[in-house]
Amino acid sequence: MKVLKADKVWDVLRLGSSARLPAQNKPRFKVGDLVFAKELNHSGHIRLPEYVQGNQGVVKRVHGSFIFPDAHAAGQKVSQHLYSVRFECSDLWAPNRADIPSAVYVDLFESYLEAV
Repeated sequence: MKVLKADKVWDVLRLGSSARLPAQNKPRFKVGDLVFAKELNHSGHIRLPEYVQGNQGVVKRVHGSFIFPDAHAAGQKVSQHLYSVRFECSDLWAPNRADIPSAVYVDLFESYLEAV
């Protein structure tokens, strides 16, 4: 069993929960691409908020490649590209209210997204 020693705690916290990990492939999406957040019927914890599932957004930033937390929780160390996706609030919570000028930005891993 691995034990985190006290003198290494700060190093681990500074990295955060999703450490960078080189990707095996190029990003599938680029800034400006329309994407669709998949609807996943998942029994465990995932980092795809239910309120964006099934909705269209726009890629606003490509963060790079990181350890994919869903696989990491199962003991696998694989990487995925991470994107900042903008969703219009009117699409998420107030259909037919395009006059609501606000948006939500959600960081999503590549496997959660489909091209529109």
